[in-house]
Amino acid sequence: MMMDSGENTSDDNKGSGGGVGSLMEYVMMRKSSPPPFLMKTYMLVEDPATDGVISWNSEGTGFVVWQPAEFARDLLPTLFKHSNFSSFVRQLNTYGFRKAATSRWEFCNDMFRKGERDLLCEIRRRKAWANKPQSAPPPQSLPKESDEDQSPSSTSSSSGYSSLMDENKRLKRENGVLSTELSSMRRKCKELLDLVAMYATASSEREEEEEEDSDDERPKLFGVRLEVEGGRDRKRKRSSAEMNGNAARLLLSQSCQ
Repeated sequence: MMMDSGENTSDDNKGSGGGVGSLMEYVMMRKSSPPPFLMKTYMLVEDPATDGVISWNSEGTGFVVWQPAEFARDLLPTLFKHSNFSSFVRQLNTYGFRKAATSRWEFCNDMFRKGERDLLCEIRRRKAWANKPQSAPPPQSLPKESDEDQSPSSTSSSSGYSSLMDENKRLKRENGVLSTELSSMRRKCKELLDLVAMYATASSEREEEEEEDSDDERPKLFGVRLEVEGGRDRKRKRSSAEMNGNAARLLLSQSCQ
């Protein structure tokens, strides 16, 4: 009877030891598998078919979302069941990604590298309550790894807002410079056309005077030509030529506007 009791005790110890071993194996397996969000993101970056929208940077130390609108509309719904680019950026921030450039959507993480998928297991999610006082009650349950709609990150949101504001200011400055250049070019164009019209009018008047002098057969008295019949007709012709010159100058100035 004593031997039977010993054998039962030994079997119980083996059973309990096996249960602890299975639990440890499960924990180790969970630690060795990267979060689903990181795996999905890595798949998108690695896929050569989407290089026009999202791809690795030239060093392979981060990735760039080249077309945020197309990325949110066409690629996010296929793996993340939403089309919110801001939510995607917030998720990256919770895993320690940082924005590496202000002129484009480039994100980097020391453990997110081209050709080194095994490093994804080293990336850990930041705890939203890590910096809160110890007296605060802990949350009832941890947020799921696959949940894409997380609480907004003020750091990521402010970074995106600052980038948009900087871009808006740059466009306003460029618009002001272009407006100034356009006004200057219009003014120069008007001055040039006025000069051309003035030159054309003066040239026409000079030619008419030369023709009148050559054709004028009126007698002179002390160097002054005497009025004879036909003089009034020549004056009317000269007045008509001046009116035509003024009309040409007006048309040229209107075409410059």
